[in-house]
Amino acid sequence: MSSSARSDGSQPQPGDSYGSTRMPLRLTVNGTLHRLEIDPRESLLDVLRERLDLTGTKKGCNQGACGACTVLVEGRRINSCLALAAMYHDAHVSTIEGLSPAEGDLHPLQAAFIEHDGFQCGFCTAGQIMSGVACIGEGHATSADEVRFWMSGNICRCGAYPGIVAAIAEVGGRKLP
Repeated sequence: MSSSARSDGSQPQPGDSYGSTRMPLRLTVNGTLHRLEIDPRESLLDVLRERLDLTGTKKGCNQGACGACTVLVEGRRINSCLALAAMYHDAHVSTIEGLSPAEGDLHPLQAAFIEHDGFQCGFCTAGQIMSGVACIGEGHATSADEVRFWMSGNICRCGAYPGIVAAIAEVGGRKLP
């Protein structure tokens, strides 16, 4: 039995305490305040997916290399798999579920992804879009080369890069909501 296995032989799960103290977390996600009790070792990604049922943010590599877990915290993009949720007490987090300006409407970048076929399997799409929104907001979407450089932390296994770059470059010149 490995040293990290439980006494029944099963492996530890997110949220298992093993002597750690639970702590309160206030987090505003997509405009809604959440009050949670978390294990201080839980990642922001796990809190979003497992506790708040916001499964649009994907767990790809769980090592910060693929960008599938990209969310915006206070408007800045981060890899939520590498971020301890406890570090973001009282923060404002935006996920793909909260990106649309109104119920049933698409964010301009979501619409551009559809128009430019910026996805295939769709697994990376939420992270690509969230990173793209930040890229535009940072002023790094004035050319295709600039978009490719500033989006290099987001990987698409299907190779939909031409559509992704085209969508971000097109929306880059617009003022976003």
